[in-house]
Amino acid sequence: MTYQQNHHPVLEVRNLITRVATPAGAKTVLDNVSFTLQAEETLCLAGESGSGKSVTALSIMGLLPPSARTTQGEILLEGRNLLDLSDRQMQKIRGGDIAMIFQEPMTSLNPVMTIGRQLKEAISIHQDVYGKEADAKALRALDAVRISESKRRMVQYPHELSGGMRQRVMIAMALSCNPKVLIADEPTTALDVTIQAQILTLMNELKKDFQTSIILITHDMGVVAEMADRVAVMNSGRIIEAQEVKKLFQAPSEAYTRALLKAIPRLGSMKDTPSEAKQLTPEGKPQTPVLEVRDLTVRFDINGGLLNRPVSRVHAVEKLSFDLFPGETLALVGESGCGKSTIGKSLVSLISAKGTIKIDGQEVTGLSAQELLPVRRKIQMVFQDPYAALDPRMTVGDLVGEPLVIHKLAHGRELIDRVENLFNRVGLPADAMARHPHEFSGGQRQRICIARALSLSPKIIVADESVSALDVSVQAQVLDLLQELQQELGLSYLFISHDMAVVEQVCHRVAVMLLGEIVECGPRDIVFSNPQHPYTKQLLDAVPIADPTVRRKERFLPQGEVPSPVRSLDYKPEIRSFNNLGQGHFVREYA
Repeated sequence: MTYQQNHHPVLEVRNLITRVATPAGAKTVLDNVSFTLQAEETLCLAGESGSGKSVTALSIMGLLPPSARTTQGEILLEGRNLLDLSDRQMQKIRGGDIAMIFQEPMTSLNPVMTIGRQLKEAISIHQDVYGKEADAKALRALDAVRISESKRRMVQYPHELSGGMRQRVMIAMALSCNPKVLIADEPTTALDVTIQAQILTLMNELKKDFQTSIILITHDMGVVAEMADRVAVMNSGRIIEAQEVKKLFQAPSEAYTRALLKAIPRLGSMKDTPSEAKQLTPEGKPQTPVLEVRDLTVRFDINGGLLNRPVSRVHAVEKLSFDLFPGETLALVGESGCGKSTIGKSLVSLISAKGTIKIDGQEVTGLSAQELLPVRRKIQMVFQDPYAALDPRMTVGDLVGEPLVIHKLAHGRELIDRVENLFNRVGLPADAMARHPHEFSGGQRQRICIARALSLSPKIIVADESVSALDVSVQAQVLDLLQELQQELGLSYLFISHDMAVVEQVCHRVAVMLLGEIVECGPRDIVFSNPQHPYTKQLLDAVPIADPTVRRKERFLPQGEVPSPVRSLDYKPEIRSFNNLGQGHFVREYA
């Protein structure tokens, strides 16, 4: 590989120490960080949240917040120490020789400037190119990142583009000045799995075309395996291990790295484990579903024009039907905008829907708020972002006990005892009850949300992307907890996710969604080993493989963006029937 022959690294970081001011005094967030980056190499900085990956990138870019500063070390770009440069000199380097792509493109793009203007501004600042020449360069940059209809995109604003397109614009902007080093900080975390695969493939192609070296920051070891030449694993502000990618995956030297690799959900790991059918009792008699959904339809009007009347309609969920059985986990999978979360919210009556929803045999559509109260005890929801779901002003003990108070099920000493029991059940100490949400980590907050969902002894829990925001080791702990609770309490889960590897680990049946419809449904082992719908095949093929020896050259990837569910007011959806392939495996007819 290039980096083994080249003795002059493009970038060298030596003994970097960065400290941040806190009320308790200076805290070291980077502790003697050292690494090199060779020409045309991809170095992955891997590790969990808070390990110091992003602070390393911001230190290199000279973009640390005012409360933080680098107190020791060198950052050498082709032998020139960036820490010795003035702000004005760093401005030339930043965006010119070193460019950076951030995790959330919407916060990096100016919402009131067109895409073309933002691109031209970056080109003009670093290359002294203006007017038509800057226009041509900006257009070439958009074409280089394979963006569709690049001329049209030049006059559009960021909000008019999808997440995948915005990330392509950010990459185009970063590469427009032909940087020597590109730092990509979690560039695909917020993207759907097929769009992520497109962006990663694109970055690998552009690295060759532009002869750029890449520092890729990620906590996803599947992405590391697919992209990296070398890997530096970070923990608590230190690089604890740095190796060539194949060696790291085959023989990690540190216990922390071994634990990180062990926690990765790997697609195909359940291949030889048949899924348990829950439609039948142990005696072989048919079970009654705990949840029955028939012809569920959710549409939202989009208003516009002078009179602010409906001009188009979002067909979020279209004539959707399924059952959920006692003790079963049914996964709803699909990409952003396919209607998964809309289904979850309509089941717990957070949004109104047409169709029939029966919970434990009782019809719930059309019930008043008062009539819904007893039904709500049977179905609870765990959301994606635990911090947003918890009131920051209340103690977590009060938050977990609140449903019991609302439903008048416990008070006084009994309430405290029941909340203590719930904390024990989700693996948190009882003395944590007096603390507030901000005093916990993401994984602990999600456990608190699970404890609150369990407080009313529900039969069904809707888990909406409940582990997607968590680090891989914390994610594994929360998934283990959910499975333990299911075995202990006989819970049924509707598990909403876009992560196919996680879904394979936890579900009995899987339903694949596209544009508000289920396109394939069946037992997990059958759908994963023998997918029949082209969209299911695409989703499975796009999942990063956490094995650097299996790098796929050709992928069955979709081109362009995920289709939009927005339709004209006179649109009549075509209702296609299902083909029954046997063993509970159904596939919707497709063109």
